Amino acid sequence: MVTTSYPGVYIQELDSGVRVITGVSTSITAFVGRARRGPVDSPTTVNTFGEYVRRFGDLWDESPMGHAVAQFFANGGSEALIVRVHRPSAENANDLAAVDVPADGGMPLRLVAAAPGTWGRQVRAVVPPHPAGANSFHLTLQEVSVANPRQVVNEERFLNLSTAQGDPRYVGDILAAQSRLAAVDATAPPPAGRPQVAQEPIAFTGGDDGRRITAAQVSDGGLEDERKGIYALDGADLFNLLCIPPFAPDVDPDQATWDSAAKYCADHRAMLIVDPPEGWTDPGGVPAAVPSLMTRSANAAVYFPRIRAADPLRENRLGTFVPCGAVAGVIARTDATRGVWKAPAGQEATLNGVAGLTVRLTDQQQGKLNPEGVNCLRTLPAAGRVVWGARTGVGADQLADQWAYLPVRRLALYIEESLYRGTQWVVFEPNDEPLWAQIRLNVGAFMKGLFRRGAFQGTTPAQAYFVRCDRTVNPQEDIDRGIVNVVVGFAPVKPAEFVVISIQQIRPGA
Repeated sequence: MVTTSYPGVYIQELDSGVRVITGVSTSITAFVGRARRGPVDSPTTVNTFGEYVRRFGDLWDESPMGHAVAQFFANGGSEALIVRVHRPSAENANDLAAVDVPADGGMPLRLVAAAPGTWGRQVRAVVPPHPAGANSFHLTLQEVSVANPRQVVNEERFLNLSTAQGDPRYVGDILAAQSRLAAVDATAPPPAGRPQVAQEPIAFTGGDDGRRITAAQVSDGGLEDERKGIYALDGADLFNLLCIPPFAPDVDPDQATWDSAAKYCADHRAMLIVDPPEGWTDPGGVPAAVPSLMTRSANAAVYFPRIRAADPLRENRLGTFVPCGAVAGVIARTDATRGVWKAPAGQEATLNGVAGLTVRLTDQQQGKLNPEGVNCLRTLPAAGRVVWGARTGVGADQLADQWAYLPVRRLALYIEESLYRGTQWVVFEPNDEPLWAQIRLNVGAFMKGLFRRGAFQGTTPAQAYFVRCDRTVNPQEDIDRGIVNVVVGFAPVKPAEFVVISIQQIRPGA
């Protein structure tokens, strides 16, 4: 409000009342599994496979997750969230490589690798010279190559550190905040003095890669309170797709794991990509096996069969892999080029880097799988290996569910998440007509933008969507309880799953 004091013209700027609702990302893919290195139970973003290798180690026989991540990026994926889970080698073991750095007072400074694994044996500690009489010390951490221990592949330098807890340069605090290689062992006695100069690298010893993981490290209910396994994703801002590769090359996730993961995805507006078990080799037996794989969910999608691709660990001979990573990459690629409302299937949905499939399906065989909500991977002439199905876990014909199609379900999740984040400003605003008008304006602008991009059916906005926020949906009793109701409806574009061409012969001159 302008305060008037003299005769004349006053100018004031008014708030437009427009708050832009920005669409969220649609294809951030979370992978949960075993790796040789990297933070444990902490979602970490990687944007290339090279970055994955640097943070979590190269491909490993015991970790199907590495191959899935590689196939994700090879097929168009751009952002992955990695959750490394670890099963200790023994009860109460921490599996951390460690080293004792000698100190002047006799009690050494004990350092441990930043994460479990034998990778820690490649870490070296160096204490370079420091000014005589100074109470501080310098520390250099080096990681050397496995093949050539003389080659340093990673180095971290820390200056003017202190062994006194509470000091601003306390070595424990500095390493915890800045180092990816090592930390101070919090269980060891603190050193009695500053570390002695040691220009020759002191190697870390010990460390273990742990045992094969199980559902106890991935999805058991007790992990939820500890935010471990899939529940570590609570620490991530957003994820859209979830992949759980096999626990080991010959150990698939069980039904309890898939059910827990599907429920978690439903609670977080995400989709679970479900891999076929190793035993699914006969297409005729798959329909009867679907109920024992997992409980049907609108937030899950099953793909069959497994894929055959070059295995770098086997001199690029063909190996068999689960399809989740490749399928997630195709979904991400489709989102980027066509939009979340386009089914990630068809001749454009090619599986890059896939040389074959474990089962070569025919039209008749898919005709029995498709009505059960199983998405098939096919080999088609000219197109090659493609995704040839776009149904959710409730996509069985007998269920007649409104969320039967994957693009419809994902579009709804996209709208829900975008509106959830884009309307936070509404909380604690006066609940009356001016607020309702602003909500209609902002939400309507977002929906109209989707309509213009082809996300909905209809030739006019009125046919494609509606936004209601007025007295008809906000009775006085709800207003008295502090509730504002917004009703959003949309007409999704469903995929052309069956194309019927009718051909009729005509008689000349008839």
